[in-house]
Amino acid sequence: MIEKREFKELAHVDHEWLQARHHFSFGKYWDPARMGFGPIRVWNDDEIQPKTGFPMHGHRDMEIITYVREGAITHRDNMGNEGRTEAGDVQVMSAGTGVMHSEYNLEDEQTRLFQIWIEPRAAGGTPHWDAKAFPKGERANQLEILASGFDEDVEAGALMIRADARLYGATLTRGTMIEHPIADGAHVYLVGSAGQVRVNGERVGARDSLAIRDVTALQIEAVDDAEFVFVEAWESRN
Repeated sequence: MIEKREFKELAHVDHEWLQARHHFSFGKYWDPARMGFGPIRVWNDDEIQPKTGFPMHGHRDMEIITYVREGAITHRDNMGNEGRTEAGDVQVMSAGTGVMHSEYNLEDEQTRLFQIWIEPRAAGGTPHWDAKAFPKGERANQLEILASGFDEDVEAGALMIRADARLYGATLTRGTMIEHPIADGAHVYLVGSAGQVRVNGERVGARDSLAIRDVTALQIEAVDDAEFVFVEAWESRN
């Protein structure tokens, strides 16, 4: 099963300072048929105006990943963390037992980002935050695990999340083809960031998405110079 959803079909909520597009039900957008995809609960496509952002607010029992497409976002939390995540990089926050944080676009330009929420494998745990650069340069033209709930990936450099899931990312030059096997039972949600790719014959433009189940492998070809991310996630076995 491969279901495509183009960017123009996403729910659009206008907050003036924030233009939000929702892949799944979130906030003012409610669609009981789109409550998530397996343990992937939220995928928001946000455009944040300069010198604005999300004031201090709380989360718990959710793995929250932010991938910045343009501009930068500045994070602060009640654990004492502060960090500026630039375009093309990714940050993670395990909300655990509870965390308060803010995210602001302190730049002079608009910030565009994807925010992804994944349900944790179990409630609780000490909250934490971290960030990492997206694969570019020598790391281009191959998939890289950016965040993972599996020890072997974290030991190899992936950011830690507390979910049975992995976040992959890649930048591909035009004409490059890569293949990725999909494990049984996985929910895969892929979203283009720049350029166009062809996934198992389905063309995906920037900000378009594919929901994928019961497919043994992904064949991904760059139609243009392209960038994309996807989550591969499993229902918690706990």
